[in-house]
Amino acid sequence: MGKDVIIACDFAGADETFAFLDKFKEEKPFVKIGMELFYAEGPSIVRELKARGHRIFLDLKLHDIPNTVKKAMAVLSRLDVDICNLHASGTIPMMQAAIEGLTRPDGSRPLLIAVTQLTSTDQETMARDLLINEQIEKVVMHYALNAKKAGLDGVVCSPLEAAKVHEACGNDFLTVTPGVRFADGDIGDQKRVMTPSEAKKIGSDYIVVGRPITAAPDPVAAYRRCVAEFIG
Repeated sequence: MGKDVIIACDFAGADETFAFLDKFKEEKPFVKIGMELFYAEGPSIVRELKARGHRIFLDLKLHDIPNTVKKAMAVLSRLDVDICNLHASGTIPMMQAAIEGLTRPDGSRPLLIAVTQLTSTDQETMARDLLINEQIEKVVMHYALNAKKAGLDGVVCSPLEAAKVHEACGNDFLTVTPGVRFADGDIGDQKRVMTPSEAKKIGSDYIVVGRPITAAPDPVAAYRRCVAEFIG
C-alpha cells in the first residue's frame, strides 16, 4: 500500500453510505467504516463495499482483555478488510493477541494499527480526565513503540506526531492520521489538526478525512482536492 486518502464514512446507515459513494463515478475511494455504521449495519456493509471494489479501514478500536480481542479479531479477519485497529493502551499482550487472532491459517492478515491518543484529546484533557501527566508527545511515542514491539504495522496518530513516530519506529511503520482539515475549513471537535499538504510534508502515510469531504457541497471535488494536496 502507498500513500492514500481514506474517506471516513461516518453515516447512520447503508442507504446514506451508498448514496454518498455513488457520487464517485471514476474513483473507488479507500473508505473508513467506524462504529456508528458498523453497529447499524453489521458485517454486511463491509461485504457490500468490498464487492463494489472499495478498500476498507475498519475502525472499531478494540480494547479488552487479550483473549477477547484475539477472538474478535479472528472474526474480523474473515471480512477481508484492508486495515483494522485497536487501542495501544490495551497493553502489549493485548496487541500480540490481536495479531494472533487476525492472522489467517494461510498466514495472511489485514494491516493492524494502534490508536495512540485520540485527536480530540489534548494535554489538558489527558491530565484532567485520564490522570496521565506525561507530555502527550511522550505518551504517543511510548504507545507507538509498544505497538511496534507487539508486531503491529503502525499507529493512528495526530499528523502533528507522524514525523516523530517515523523517527522512533522507522519509515516502514505506518502512520494513519485523522484530524486533517483544509486550510479554509472548520476544525469541528478536533484539537490537533493539520492540512493535507502539511500532512504530506511531515510524512503521514494515510490521512483520514471525514466532514471536509462528506459534508462538502461537492464531495467529489473535495476528495480530489484532498488527493491533489496530499499525494500530488
